[in-house]
Amino acid sequence: MSAVLCPPSADVSVMRPAAGRVARVEKETHDTFTLRVESPDEASPLAGFEPGQFSMLYVYGVGELPISISGDPEERGSLVYTIRSVGAATHALVTSKEGSTIGVRGPFGTSWPLRETRGRDLLVVAGGIGLAPLRPAIFHVLRHRGDYGRLVVLYGARSPKDLLFRKQLAAWNYVPDTQVLTTVDYGGLSWRGYVGVVTTLFRYIRIRPDRTTAMICGPEVMMRFVVTELKSRGFPAEQIYLSAERNMKCAIGHCGHCQMGPLFVCKDGPVFPCHRIGPWMDRYEL
Repeated sequence: MSAVLCPPSADVSVMRPAAGRVARVEKETHDTFTLRVESPDEASPLAGFEPGQFSMLYVYGVGELPISISGDPEERGSLVYTIRSVGAATHALVTSKEGSTIGVRGPFGTSWPLRETRGRDLLVVAGGIGLAPLRPAIFHVLRHRGDYGRLVVLYGARSPKDLLFRKQLAAWNYVPDTQVLTTVDYGGLSWRGYVGVVTTLFRYIRIRPDRTTAMICGPEVMMRFVVTELKSRGFPAEQIYLSAERNMKCAIGHCGHCQMGPLFVCKDGPVFPCHRIGPWMDRYEL
């Protein structure tokens, strides 16, 4: 693996990928796959993570890219990534053979505010593959169900074939004090669920803004509309959290690709309270 040049102030160790063995590859949809990655050396397992954090995954000869961790944070010994194939690096990852080796850096970044929200109701709103970064938070809440109030999950996708984790979505709906609703932009003749953007699901839920924290991940245009909907219902910006994953290259705030005003998404995020990142997301072409 070739050497990586770093600024003098950077910790070289965080730029050096650890070896990860692809233990399993599961097809989620026509273009999205979930990889379970383990350390080939049992004496040096991959580091654990907090829900909302991401890793940098490296494929030799192809490239490196940031991928959120989508597994259960309390399952030790492996890291799980849900990846949509949209380019050369993601295609190389999702077509990895079981037993092959990839590079793993991290985990990096901030996490969902699960400690701070104990005792509160939680509203999780996801669009498309944005459900993957939120799934560890849902796993945590379900494992510690008595520590939280109601859990409402709203999930939107382009079509039924693009819905992720369909069996888990159905199972979560049977957990006490938990409501899961899904919608698609285009349903087709066989679809019997909701049709429309994810904000149309708000009419079917009851939430108390004074005791609810919202966590949102998806395309930026979707997150902006969700934030507008929440604020119109009385949600304070301090209780709305967003995952703003875009343009991350180095993961340590040195390259500047992910800068939004004074913020670096990789270092200061990717999870932000709305009042901190909201003004920058509305800036045209920022």
